[in-house]
Amino acid sequence: MTVFFPVLGFDHLEFYVGNARQAAKFYETTFGFTRTAHRGLETGSRKVASYVVEQGEIRLVLSTALNSDHPIAHRVLQHGDHVAVIGLAVPDAIDAYKQVTARGAIGVIPPTTAEDEFGLLHYAAIQLYGNVILKFVDRSDYRGTFAPEFKPQLAITPNRGAGLQTIDHIVGNVELGAMERWVKFFEETMGFELLVHFDDQAISTEYSALMSKVVQNGSGKIKLPINEPAAGKRKSQIEEYLEYHQGPGVQHIALSTQNIIATVSQLREMGVEFLRIPMTYYENLEARVGKIDESIDQLAELGILVDRDQEGYLLQIFTQPVEDRPTLFFEIIERHGAQSFGEGNFKSLFEAIEREQALRGNL
Repeated sequence: MTVFFPVLGFDHLEFYVGNARQAAKFYETTFGFTRTAHRGLETGSRKVASYVVEQGEIRLVLSTALNSDHPIAHRVLQHGDHVAVIGLAVPDAIDAYKQVTARGAIGVIPPTTAEDEFGLLHYAAIQLYGNVILKFVDRSDYRGTFAPEFKPQLAITPNRGAGLQTIDHIVGNVELGAMERWVKFFEETMGFELLVHFDDQAISTEYSALMSKVVQNGSGKIKLPINEPAAGKRKSQIEEYLEYHQGPGVQHIALSTQNIIATVSQLREMGVEFLRIPMTYYENLEARVGKIDESIDQLAELGILVDRDQEGYLLQIFTQPVEDRPTLFFEIIERHGAQSFGEGNFKSLFEAIEREQALRGNL
């Protein structure tokens, strides 16, 4: 694998939403994030209001348009609240942009420098699937809270958090026939490599199926699974997403923790709703996945799934969609050496999703 340019990690995810103030409050009170910065009319931003919320190394930006003619308003009308920007931290945003556009990526924000009293912030962006953009962010000359135009917000009572630490991976859904094209895009423009491929035999139930490929950068810090629908008797979860999101986009965000039992217990207390897993899943669990450190009874009570690969095991759980549209949701994951994505849980997970689809009348 050829590394075209280094990537330091995920810098931020920006959501376009209908009401940024309320969305920020949701992630504060329901997921334990702490508000750290804000821009809006009070800070001189006349077109967009945004709130930055953080937990561990995770940074989310919730942005809303201040008038109906703004592109953010148009995107929210089309997709609902959604992930619009995947920000990657890089040591040189100009070089990253030049590298990827020279190899065929479509630029949407040329190399730009924003300045305030805290220094210079360098960034640029390219087009991804659907209306998602990939933004390269270089903070080496910037000491501010987030970006120029943003002012720090010190929480009166900072959240103690829920133990969420990093973005583990971000999953995109694309239309039938587009998965391979986007895998090649990441390989040819970004220098990413194909990590694993799941076909419709691995990811299927009685009613529906999907296919998935995972690409990652050289360090393994950036993992981006890409899903597309496969033929089935009924509408797959990917088809449902594409219908209600009105096109390709980010399906779910996996957030890591070092204590998934404590994290999920706290999130449930704060109001996060998770997919329900039948208790039969936990019968003979250790016979299927081997010895684990956690209590099977606690995992069963919370609905946490377990899987193992050659490197170790992982624990994972998935939320219900966090929008009215059955689109975006979150995964909570704890890795004990495992580098996979829970292939052994696919059938149980997708049957759980199909039960929810049936309740919505969309299966």
